[in-house]
Amino acid sequence: MNNHRSFRRYATGGGRAQRLVLGLTAVFAMAVGMAGLGAAAAAADTVIDTVPVGGFPVGVAVTPDGSRAYVTNRGGDSVSVIDTGTNTVVGAPIPVGNRPFGVAITPDGSRAYVANGFDDSVSVIDTGSNTEITTVLVGNFPHWVAVTPDGSFAYVTNRLDNSVSVIDTATNTEITTVAVGNRPREVAVTPDGSFAYVTNRLDNSVSVIDTATNTEITTVAVGNRPRGVAITPDGSRAYVTNASDDSVAVIETATNTVVETVPVGDGPRGVAITPNGKRAYVTNGDDGSVAVIETATNTVIETVPVGNGPRGVAITPNGKRAYVTNIDGNTVSVIAIDTCLGSLCIDFGSLTGSGSGAGSTFS
Repeated sequence: MNNHRSFRRYATGGGRAQRLVLGLTAVFAMAVGMAGLGAAAAAADTVIDTVPVGGFPVGVAVTPDGSRAYVTNRGGDSVSVIDTGTNTVVGAPIPVGNRPFGVAITPDGSRAYVANGFDDSVSVIDTGSNTEITTVLVGNFPHWVAVTPDGSFAYVTNRLDNSVSVIDTATNTEITTVAVGNRPREVAVTPDGSFAYVTNRLDNSVSVIDTATNTEITTVAVGNRPRGVAITPDGSRAYVTNASDDSVAVIETATNTVVETVPVGDGPRGVAITPNGKRAYVTNGDDGSVAVIETATNTVIETVPVGNGPRGVAITPNGKRAYVTNIDGNTVSVIAIDTCLGSLCIDFGSLTGSGSGAGSTFS
């Protein structure tokens, strides 16, 4: 009798748990069934918004909290700020120097550094007020900028004097310059801050700078006309776009040798890597698309049509969105990044009740 009552209490009290288990089982079975349908069932990366910005947008950087994207407008000598929650431009464009190209944001999100090509300067923007608070004189035709992970220094490529300027962000002064290859374009710093990788467009090479000594310690031969560079979160690989080879060179940073070359679209420019390191997003400037590389296999798994003349690309810290500047369309394409494992696409956050709203089981 006692056993019977105990069973009844378990059956009644445990009903919610049983229903949850049955529900999850059904969801999993449905997911597996969908997986069996093949790749066609998988959610693909898609452009969910197109944001008008200023003239000839080039560089883009997302704040560490993911709330804003800063876009350089080369034709308007300004920076547009996009609210990533609404994908709309907030406020008036921020006036900066002549022909801004690259932009980088400090790890604490308080400052944005903008390379002004025709002014030989870098604008420093206070992101709280979205105003230029100072300018830093650098080399001839600054093009790109990267900030070290600790926020102490900004590395700026100077296209026409084959150097990299190092800015002390505490004083906003240039403290040294580093000689690199011919026509340096873009720069990326390793996650531990030890090295900076610089693409040299006319040398078909990448310079590796030791940031402790601010000297070039080696060069790596890559493809024809290298442009963009990005480093994986674990620091083990650098991905370099070769604009005239329609390819991406994959550098093993431990040996500084090219270990893979990945064919992509026409005229690749920018590159960014997801926070989990699983994908690299490459803008194909001459065919209006973004190639998505699976870093485990170094193969293109997807190509996403965007606007005309895609250049820069930045990914939000949560890995859910990619922002792509389209220089010939004066827009920014917003790509929703899928969260699939092969053809299986589950939003686990919605199953556990986290995230905003009820969510959906499949994305």
